[in-house]
Amino acid sequence: MIRKASVLIAAGTVVAALGIGAAMQYLPSSGTPARSVQKQLVMSDVQEVSSTPKAPVPLDVPVTVALPTSLVSNTAALGTAPRIDLPKAPVESGFSCDIDLTATATAGAMLSVTLRAPCHGSERVTLHHSGLMFTDVMQPDGSLSVDIPALSERALVIASFLDGTGAVAHAEVSTIPFYDRVVLQWRGDAGLQLHAREFDAQYFSDGHIWQGANFDASRAATGDGGFLTRLGQPDAPDALLAEVYTFPTGVTESSGTVTLTVEAAIQASNCNTVVEAQTLELRQEHDLKSRELTIDVPGCDTVGDFLMLKNVVENLTIAAR
Repeated sequence: MIRKASVLIAAGTVVAALGIGAAMQYLPSSGTPARSVQKQLVMSDVQEVSSTPKAPVPLDVPVTVALPTSLVSNTAALGTAPRIDLPKAPVESGFSCDIDLTATATAGAMLSVTLRAPCHGSERVTLHHSGLMFTDVMQPDGSLSVDIPALSERALVIASFLDGTGAVAHAEVSTIPFYDRVVLQWRGDAGLQLHAREFDAQYFSDGHIWQGANFDASRAATGDGGFLTRLGQPDAPDALLAEVYTFPTGVTESSGTVTLTVEAAIQASNCNTVVEAQTLELRQEHDLKSRELTIDVPGCDTVGDFLMLKNVVENLTIAAR
């Protein structure tokens, strides 16, 4: 599928830049769309230029979730497994309201997370892991199961409810060094997407990994290629949402470049506003790195078009093994 587009390039003001340039392209619609190092990237001054074919993508925002002080202070200490005592929900009619959270390492350096909170049925809950945060909604019976891409070998997962109650789980993920991961996270209906095109793949081909591609962790576990995980419940008000791209750098036999882009659909919920997002990058033998993004979305007369942000995250260079 070829997308013909008038392109806008936004002159990017880079604050504390990582040494790579930043450009934002504007595309009219015609298709489907440990230690942490912080950087900030500001995108502004959208200007018209020539035409180029491309595809759609959404974006991510830095968010703050209110947690008990003891919990926040302990979250950074991922090298140990601290005991964290969260407030407990009251007992109703002799019925236990204890909250139980478990995390188990699975194939593809994933975490299988199960939350049981009998007194929080159908409530929203925020899950936290190494800077990754997203909002989900409990089942009516107070249960929730979700698979989370691990960002640390000694993984700490936190579940927090609006009333201040919550739970903590730990897991050892020994396969983390074999995978590279890129996270895009934001708040609300920001229209953001993360796209990966593996080894010169064209848009919408088998090597184009995005929210519309049907790949899971089994593809990475065998070294065949990467996959995308979508996290969060978009129907929840003001939800925290995330997309995580995973590539099996340490086990693949392929070599070349994985091109990574962030794209945003211009829609009624974000047009003529400033959208904020955050990226997290976990590369082999490097610490987890974060970057804040601020993007000026064009006016509402452009609804239905797309923005492409190039070089917001570094492409992956995969060496032959």
